[in-house]
Amino acid sequence: MLAVYTYLAGLRAPALIAFVKDALVYVTVIVAIIYIPGKLGGWGHIFGASAAHLKAVNPATGKPKGSLIVAPAGEWAYASLALGSALALFMYPHAVTGVLASKRRDVIRRSAAALPAYSLILGLIALFGYMALASPAVNAGVKAGGGNAQLSVPLLFQHMFPSWFAGVGYSAIVIGALVPAAIMSIAAANLFTRNIYKEFLRPNATPAQETRVARLASLLVKVGALGFVLELNKTFSINLQLLGGVWILQIFPSVVIGLYTRWFHRFALIIGWAAGMAYGTIEAYRTPGGGQLHFGTSTAPVFGHVTYIAVTALAVNLALSVAFTLIFRAVQLPDGYDETRRSDYLADPVDAAPPPSMVPPPRRRGTHRLRPSVNERT
Repeated sequence: MLAVYTYLAGLRAPALIAFVKDALVYVTVIVAIIYIPGKLGGWGHIFGASAAHLKAVNPATGKPKGSLIVAPAGEWAYASLALGSALALFMYPHAVTGVLASKRRDVIRRSAAALPAYSLILGLIALFGYMALASPAVNAGVKAGGGNAQLSVPLLFQHMFPSWFAGVGYSAIVIGALVPAAIMSIAAANLFTRNIYKEFLRPNATPAQETRVARLASLLVKVGALGFVLELNKTFSINLQLLGGVWILQIFPSVVIGLYTRWFHRFALIIGWAAGMAYGTIEAYRTPGGGQLHFGTSTAPVFGHVTYIAVTALAVNLALSVAFTLIFRAVQLPDGYDETRRSDYLADPVDAAPPPSMVPPPRRRGTHRLRPSVNERT
């Protein structure tokens, strides 16, 4: 289903299905938060049972099962994971794809203002885990499934909801996965088409040829994703997401900080990026956990504190970027030209002028000015 509707409709398909997905997710979460606690003896019993479970020692690690939450040593890990994940959120290509597909800049502004509503839902979904820990039937089902904790929420729906509403909950899970999967495959296909196919293989490709190649690339990405699902250890999937943050966060200085200042030298940014990538990858490879010798977890000790590797790598990245920028400025190494024009910030449809609040104010004397484009210099 995912391959067919994405191939035929592109971004329009997940955009339309998102309405159905949002409705199902919100209904399921709200009903679960209100209905399930009554069947488990209330929130007091749920949190009490969860606390007892999280304090129990995990025989595989010799540490409490909830050590990240209840142990003081885990505070740095938890805080750095939250910080690093938030910084990396809009670095992923599929997030940029959604932004570039918007009709106008004010649409992006409204959508960004509504994002906290999704964060609230994520917080409520996190409570499902506590409900699952408080349900003996769910715990027994997880053990029968080989200890796969990803079965917790489906089993919770199965044992707590009437069968017809459990089907609604399962539909929310499935459709909720289809939308981001479609966006991610389209983003990966666009990256290949624009940055490899058109850049190196066929520079004179027509838009129709680019579309055809992007469709095929999107299908190949889905096949690769299916291989990950079927072959990788199920417990590795969440950690793989965190490892992705280690790598994607290293473009933060170039992409985000570059929106506010052009002080960094471009070669210094590349050196910083390479150092952050190398440090993050090597440190993650050396970290055991979850029964794995390599890439076992995304946190590692730094100066006596367990910290998200992505944040530590970003610190290395920024330190080297600053240091080499100072060096390159001192030796007067050319930094190239910035071809951004002021009109690039006003890229709205010609049939509708942007709202006055969206027009950037003129730059004052002493602030950074955009360099002229190639055509303007000519």
